Amino acid sequence: MSYSKIVATGSFLPKKKLSNTDLEKIFDTSDEWIRTRTGIEQRHIVEDGQSTSDLAYFAALDAIEKSSYDKNDINLIIVATTTPDKIFPSVACAVQRKLGIKNIPAFDVQAVCSGFIYALTTADSFIKSGMYQKILVIGADCMSTITDYTDRSNAILWGDGAGAIILEASEEPGIIKSIINSNGEYEDLLHVPRKPKDNKPNTIEMQGNAVFKIAVNTLDQIVDETLQGTGFSKGDIDWLVPHQANIRILQATAKKLDMTMDKVIVTINKHGNTSAASIPLALNEGITSGRIKKNEIILMEAFGGGFTWGSSLIKV
Repeated sequence: MSYSKIVATGSFLPKKKLSNTDLEKIFDTSDEWIRTRTGIEQRHIVEDGQSTSDLAYFAALDAIEKSSYDKNDINLIIVATTTPDKIFPSVACAVQRKLGIKNIPAFDVQAVCSGFIYALTTADSFIKSGMYQKILVIGADCMSTITDYTDRSNAILWGDGAGAIILEASEEPGIIKSIINSNGEYEDLLHVPRKPKDNKPNTIEMQGNAVFKIAVNTLDQIVDETLQGTGFSKGDIDWLVPHQANIRILQATAKKLDMTMDKVIVTINKHGNTSAASIPLALNEGITSGRIKKNEIILMEAFGGGFTWGSSLIKV
């Protein structure tokens, strides 16, 4: 049986930045209030005319340039996103067109902040089945486009960006184990309503305290579930690369792993919550900065609307 391994990572962030100080001019808040509750200092925001597929395309180019591949070596594209350019066609098809790759399958996965783990797990399964050998997996979101900037408790969280990986068939496991799960009963705690209120655009609605409690409890449980049956223990994990939702959630997960925060890749301060893009962005930063080294063991985990959640134990 074939295994799969990450051979390249890439990222892209819009040039425009929205700092906490900028938000102070929009509604009643402060830099200190935002930082102490979320860990966020700034976030990147798309310019007018920039779309999710633009971000995804540039992240894909970055990953391809870091690999030994020609773009035409890729035989499947999967994009995790909550903010597609259009209802259809998919962002993945738009990326395929922009890359100039023809006659390969391309499709989107929608699991909100857990989307990248869902897409990675799907790609890993395709490689293990022998159907495809080199897969481009992208997490990309323009969360600012569905953010209500009159809702200060919510608007402070979101940012835009894209991260990409290339996954290839390998004789040794790179993706050691992945878990994905969901529970649709909590839909109304974090969602974008089908019908907007008061003739406003459709934007994110979130009951923050309830989401936080469920997220912490769920991610606490998933650590043990992910390690079960792998032969690895908490002490074997070199790095935690989590979804960047809130610094307090990151701290709680690190505590569960008996891990200090200097072994957690943290980008929420610079990026905010970029939904499906946050894990591949953090992974790329960890690798390109030289912190994450070859053959180290990392745990990636995420929790998002749906509710959805997932994790991957990986040897890089």
